[in-house]
Amino acid sequence: MLQKCEGIVIRTNDYGESNKIVTVYTREFGKLGLMARGAKKPNSRLSSVSQLFTYGHFLFHKSSGLGTLQQADTISTFRSIREDLFLTAYSTYIVDLLDKVVEDRKPNPYLFEFLYNTINYLNEGYDPEIIMNIFEMKMIPVMGMHPTLHQCTVCGETDGHFVFSIRENGFLCHRCLEKDPYHIPISQGTVKLLRLFYHFDLNRLGNISVKEETKKEIQKVIRTYYDEYSGLTLKSRRFLDQVEKMKDIF
Repeated sequence: MLQKCEGIVIRTNDYGESNKIVTVYTREFGKLGLMARGAKKPNSRLSSVSQLFTYGHFLFHKSSGLGTLQQADTISTFRSIREDLFLTAYSTYIVDLLDKVVEDRKPNPYLFEFLYNTINYLNEGYDPEIIMNIFEMKMIPVMGMHPTLHQCTVCGETDGHFVFSIRENGFLCHRCLEKDPYHIPISQGTVKLLRLFYHFDLNRLGNISVKEETKKEIQKVIRTYYDEYSGLTLKSRRFLDQVEKMKDIF
């Protein structure tokens, strides 16, 4: 049975001499694996639409396992991302994170819209570090993790100077610091942004300007949290780390 969907290519794998297995995150069906026969051949009609980050409409034969991609109409290739090594690294990490977290064929139109907006903002030149951090924060509840960000995780106070505690899974106020001697000191600006990114509707994104110090604090909290709770080890994250070091050099 032929099915049509709107989707973004989040992973591609070569299969045999001329085929590709294309993983598409779709609005209608969630994550789908599709066999694109002959897609590795330069003259194939499936060659361009089976590239990473391609956003379009996909027509496929549905089956209980891999579907078979019949044809596709490209809406956007997100050209700016493809032509920039740094943006490619950020975008690859984002789609890799989504791929590892979501299950096959579990539709989530909100998550699809969020993915599209994230990739589109990167393509349009918004700060890639901030876009990535928002994506990471929004994926935390998708993974079933729920840090306490609206109050102190120990005493429940909403006022005071806060730090982040990996052990206590959220903010600690200045009254409860002894509960975790290994807490991460953060500024009040970082406190506000972590809350904002966690609850934020990306459709409302304007121009966010964040100090480098604050960016480093946010990244430290998110990275440490992911290392402790997510169980993920992503090659795309290591590649992004290498690219970020190159960016600092140049």
